[in-house]
Amino acid sequence: MHRVLKCALLSATLAASPAVAQDTDLLIGSTSASSSHYGYFVAVGQLINENAEGVSATVAESGATMDNIRRMQRGQFDLGLVTTNTAQHAYTGSGEFEGDSQDLRLLWVYTNAPQNVVVRADAGVTSLDGLDGVRFNPGIKGSSTEATTEAVFKTLGLSADYVRGSTTDIVDAIKDNRVAGYAKSGSGMKLDASTMDVATSTDIAILGLTPEQAATLGKEMPDISVVDIPAGAAEGVPAYQTWSFGVGVAAPASMDEETAYKIVKAIMEDTGAQANAMANLKNESIADLTLSAGTIPLHPGAARWFEENGHDIPAKLQPAS
Repeated sequence: MHRVLKCALLSATLAASPAVAQDTDLLIGSTSASSSHYGYFVAVGQLINENAEGVSATVAESGATMDNIRRMQRGQFDLGLVTTNTAQHAYTGSGEFEGDSQDLRLLWVYTNAPQNVVVRADAGVTSLDGLDGVRFNPGIKGSSTEATTEAVFKTLGLSADYVRGSTTDIVDAIKDNRVAGYAKSGSGMKLDASTMDVATSTDIAILGLTPEQAATLGKEMPDISVVDIPAGAAEGVPAYQTWSFGVGVAAPASMDEETAYKIVKAIMEDTGAQANAMANLKNESIADLTLSAGTIPLHPGAARWFEENGHDIPAKLQPAS
């Protein structure tokens, strides 16, 4: 009798005890490990793990924006790096996503990404027009850089002998003189780490836009911007103009609001980890950049953080109903 009673009491106690909370495990799509942006996402993963209670994150190397969006659609990634122009195409079902709109929501934008056309100095190419027939990589295979470079070249009537591959493959090919150059996102107003890797053993040159080309892009491609890069993007590099877009993080609309809120809160309240990972973020307001450069609606969890902290959310970023 007593044994039966004790078992009954134990069962009742277990039933009344709160369930042990389980972490929400997230997989973050980033970019090539040779990119400075990958280091940023490592910092993001650490911030989430340390400051978003009940959420754990793992960072995965990927083919950047296009790859991340496709894999979020398939449920393979829970959030990931996106560029603002490609995210807008995905959300509206335009451009490379024609007729295939994605249920994507913005979490934050952390930097602008000038697109640098880098060539070997001994390639004999001194302008974008000179790339006609030259072996050239338009960006990581499947990335937003690749898609945008091809769109820019088409708009400007430019051509090249496109060579596909990962950043690591192309960097090696440029060093070995099997490829003349590539298009690569910058790190703020500086050249990317992979470009600096090339420059350690190979003299490089940057091919900028002519005033006429810049004007054409400003008129024909409103989803990107033309930016002035001051002298010093790397040692000996003069000032030039190129095209640019924002880089941020998005998630499927299906991510629950509380998880999105915790993630964005951890990112926005960080005081140094992101700037340590990407130096150009040192004096940057990620909140302000998100509101100015974002192109698709905020996730409701992200919008909640912005509203709680007194930010006015532009109409284009208001959470979709």
